[in-house]
Amino acid sequence: MTSQVSSPAEQADGTVVGEQRKPAGAKDVRRLNRVIIRFAGDSGDGMQLTGDRFTSETASFGNDLSTLPNFPAEIRAPAGTLPGVSSFQLHFADHDILTPGDAPNVLVAMNPAALKANIGDMPRGAEIIVNTDEFTKRAMQKVGYETSPLEDGSLDGYHLHPVPLTTLTVEALKEFDLTRKEAERSKNMFALGLLSWMYHRPTEGTEKFLKSKFAKKPDIAAANIAAYRAGWNFGETTEDFAVSYEVAPAAKAFPPGTYRNISGNLALAYGLIAASRQADLPLFLGSYPITPASDILHELSRHKNFGVRTFQAEDEIAGIGAALGAAFGGSLAVTTTSGPGVALKSETIGLAVSLELPLLVVDIQRGGPSTGLPTKTEQADLLQAMYGRNGEAPVPVVAPRTPADCFDAALEAARIALTYRTPVFLLSDGYLANGSEPWRIPEAGELPDLTVQFAQGPNHTLDDGTEVFWPYKRDPHTLARPWAVPGTPGLEHRIGGIEKQDGTGNISYDPANHDFMVRTRQAKIDGISIPDIEVDDPDGAKTLVLGWGSTYGPITAAVRRLRADGDAIAQAHLRHLNPFPHNLGDVLKKYDKVVVPEMNLGQLATLVRAKYLVDAESYNQVNGMPFKAEQLATVLKETIDG
Repeated sequence: MTSQVSSPAEQADGTVVGEQRKPAGAKDVRRLNRVIIRFAGDSGDGMQLTGDRFTSETASFGNDLSTLPNFPAEIRAPAGTLPGVSSFQLHFADHDILTPGDAPNVLVAMNPAALKANIGDMPRGAEIIVNTDEFTKRAMQKVGYETSPLEDGSLDGYHLHPVPLTTLTVEALKEFDLTRKEAERSKNMFALGLLSWMYHRPTEGTEKFLKSKFAKKPDIAAANIAAYRAGWNFGETTEDFAVSYEVAPAAKAFPPGTYRNISGNLALAYGLIAASRQADLPLFLGSYPITPASDILHELSRHKNFGVRTFQAEDEIAGIGAALGAAFGGSLAVTTTSGPGVALKSETIGLAVSLELPLLVVDIQRGGPSTGLPTKTEQADLLQAMYGRNGEAPVPVVAPRTPADCFDAALEAARIALTYRTPVFLLSDGYLANGSEPWRIPEAGELPDLTVQFAQGPNHTLDDGTEVFWPYKRDPHTLARPWAVPGTPGLEHRIGGIEKQDGTGNISYDPANHDFMVRTRQAKIDGISIPDIEVDDPDGAKTLVLGWGSTYGPITAAVRRLRADGDAIAQAHLRHLNPFPHNLGDVLKKYDKVVVPEMNLGQLATLVRAKYLVDAESYNQVNGMPFKAEQLATVLKETIDG
């Protein structure tokens, strides 16, 4: 590659770049406004750690960013095979961005499998850095390469950088008392150092991280730091990399405030802690480990100082059973899981509906059915959340739209659960859970007041003047029943799954009472106070694209592309899926066409068609990956023109 070649971002997607500059005695430096990088290798090559460190330094530098980790379900997938490839994609920019990007500008391929698994996503002109040490005849044949792609001309359309990463790493660490195998493990740090040089990333944070991570093994920490610095120095001295790139901080993309990089699961955990503090209730998590929800359990277990109690149960049923017991006892109760776990928890969720107790059911959706695709993303649990229980058991459903939004969605789910005394589904997914973006840390005064008033004494007077406590005497505005903490004198009452008599809470088999209680529980959910849906329609469009959950980023990016080309299109995005916003029906009827992109086979579209009798068009994808913006833009363009 020479300094005369256009930047990869410019060739790949028409990104505008600044003028090239060359300080005295230094290599050429070119200014870009955004870059998409993908690290790929075996699941044991440390690609997730490498991507995470590059992301952390990028966040500290002030760029806007979005990430897409992608890894096998196996703890140690077969080395050198296509199913064993692990990758981490990062999109960072000097302006507001919404997705991890469609096509990488740079691919770091640690072996032939990584190259073959990812080359199809690379646009012509992109940069490809390959670890030549791994391109042995056997390794190439394992993934179907008859000849070396580094020599047969198949990569001529790319800027190829053959780098013997393993050899260079071992050479850089020869002064350390390490076996060759131990030294080779640091090749991901060499690659990270090289990419950090190419894009002028800060280095102090990574070195500090390595010292902390290997604090009990200072020799390993020193070796990793040495490999990291060697990668940086290689970029600075080799003639193969004639240009480095700068992506300025996204100063105009963020409102004033203090920011940090955050993943969806971490934001959700923080949101749950904030909700418990705002409600002045202890937080109890009853959970069983399951991908991709386990990180929430891990994170909350670290925060006992905030009154958080975490219980890792023997199975999903025990986890939610303990959580419901904690709700009865006056805690903000949570259970976390994914789709297979929801199936096991469904009976207890129905019990929570009958008991009318607040309970947060956090479902981090993944590909199904059954075990399905544990590490891939999907939105296919919406109908399960809506209807996956016996009897009429309505449950509110809330869905975050971005990783950072998981914090606010957790607060909103807690508000509904506590105010209306009901279990609430919080539907995140693997894309949001593992992805990350900058998050503005809110001030305490910005958080909602979730204070709860427990029942303190009798609330009903009998005909003979006796004052008693009726556990199912409802608030006239919310239809919520009182929340009585066990052990409060005079508030003893029955609980259980058998139908209760309105007011008294006594067991009742009366048909009229059952009809009344079923309709009342439904009316309580239907009457939940939520904001109207907002429509982004600056041009008076005839086509509306309606989304929910993690499709927000790709949909919004696609809408921006269409509007930049002069097309009129409206956008609306649902946070509340049960109940729907009260103005949704009126909004849908204003448009000639309604398109609903979903990572399922049309679940929201089915609900919208049934409830509002609109001819909503589905656009569906269930390949375990999020939508690409260009893909959606093409589909929406066809709808507008059709």
